[in-house]
Amino acid sequence: MLHETPSAQLVEVLPQVTAFLKRTHGAFIDGKSVTLSTDRLIDVYNPADGNVISRTIAAKEDDVRLAVSSARRALPVWRDLRPADRERCLFRLSELIEAHGEELAQLESINQGKSINHTRAIDVAGSVEYVRYMAGWATKIEGSTLDLSIPIPPDTRNLGFTLREPVGVVGAIVPWNFPMMIALWKIAPALACGCTIVVKPSEDTPLTALRLAELVIEAGIPPGVVNVVPGYGRDAGAALVEHPDVNKITFTGSTEIGRRIGISALQNMTRFALELGGKNPLIVLSDVDLPQIMPGLMGACFLNQGQVCAAASRLYVHRSIYDRFVADLAGAMKGLKLGPGLDPSADIQPLVSRAHVDRVAALVETAGRTAEIVTGGRRPDRSGFYFEPTLVINADAENPSVRDEIFGPVISVTPIADLEEAVALSNASRNGLAASVWTNDLNSALRGIQALEAGTVWVNSHIPVDPNLPFGGFKQSGIGREHGRQMIEQYTELKSVCIPVPR
Repeated sequence: MLHETPSAQLVEVLPQVTAFLKRTHGAFIDGKSVTLSTDRLIDVYNPADGNVISRTIAAKEDDVRLAVSSARRALPVWRDLRPADRERCLFRLSELIEAHGEELAQLESINQGKSINHTRAIDVAGSVEYVRYMAGWATKIEGSTLDLSIPIPPDTRNLGFTLREPVGVVGAIVPWNFPMMIALWKIAPALACGCTIVVKPSEDTPLTALRLAELVIEAGIPPGVVNVVPGYGRDAGAALVEHPDVNKITFTGSTEIGRRIGISALQNMTRFALELGGKNPLIVLSDVDLPQIMPGLMGACFLNQGQVCAAASRLYVHRSIYDRFVADLAGAMKGLKLGPGLDPSADIQPLVSRAHVDRVAALVETAGRTAEIVTGGRRPDRSGFYFEPTLVINADAENPSVRDEIFGPVISVTPIADLEEAVALSNASRNGLAASVWTNDLNSALRGIQALEAGTVWVNSHIPVDPNLPFGGFKQSGIGREHGRQMIEQYTELKSVCIPVPR
């Protein structure tokens, strides 16, 4: 049984956080909060207790048009700025995120439900480093010179080179699991490349994106360069994808929605990048030290309650250590402490919404009909959107714990005879986002790296990302890559130039 933590341990909420929550938020368009054309409000909840903490206006098609028009007007202003000036603005934004770090961490924890420890160390600190990394790219975007063999005109040599130019207005659709960090994964490279952007945050977690938009103006970035339109995907999201003046769509979310977005974007030949779902395998071979790797395995599976696209949810463990592994893992899971995000001592926090808890519970109930639930599998008897960490064994390939992206604290463990069997089972999925191999044998690690069909393969770790390490998926886990040079290439268009030069 999970342990509940006393509320006396909660972090004290900052006055500026309380004041921000009390506001009813409009969209952020052209550098200011705008009262939109609809009177429909979206309730924003605290997953820890299920109470409404704030409200936003639900943007509709007319409001998205205003935001896109603002971004279009700002495009020549931002695009024509010296790269060094764009770099300076982004550095200033990173400094403001750092200066307001505790405020942003608390907002993220209260709205999304995740641990304050994680929002401080990952969502805020990681975002500061990411924005600084992308700021540096503003002055390093480059083309190449090309040696051409064009035979005409006579007595000339044709000079060829390429330019990288901003793709234009970007529409960014951001998920609810890392609302601030993933918003910045899209804002920072777009701005570094000279683009402007309209961000559509999840209706469940819009608050940090709206606060970031205010910091963008404080950083000296011109009005209209960054706009935020809170609303539902069927209204604001669809209007953004379908708008003819949006040059690129970047989406992070489920494979099902990503497929629809890609099809819709093609109607206008809008460029798009999709970072989609994962059902990620974690392979444990017989030579590991189980007590040594257990903390890393727990983080791989239960960071943000498993609400991570790259989280490990299918574990394939060598048969010789399987029984001990299951016993040790179940024991570790039973020892986790349950509590709200603002309790630094809690290990497991609530899921993001009541609807998501319902979805996870339904999938676990289905899984339990044909497999064994070793621990968890229930909603604890308390307010809020909690679900117990759940361990499933004896599940076949069609069991939801093996097949579906549950996106919660639910994992399956399957025995395997060797690395080859583990790789075959790992690759038998429509997804290919991430995977990991845990072993002390270098040859096994290298064989696993080469054989696994995944965009990222970790060895003896799982889930860490870096601004310089491309991130994205094989198969139905997406199109394109986040981070690094590849990110810059996706926010620019390549222009070829040919000039005949008389000999």
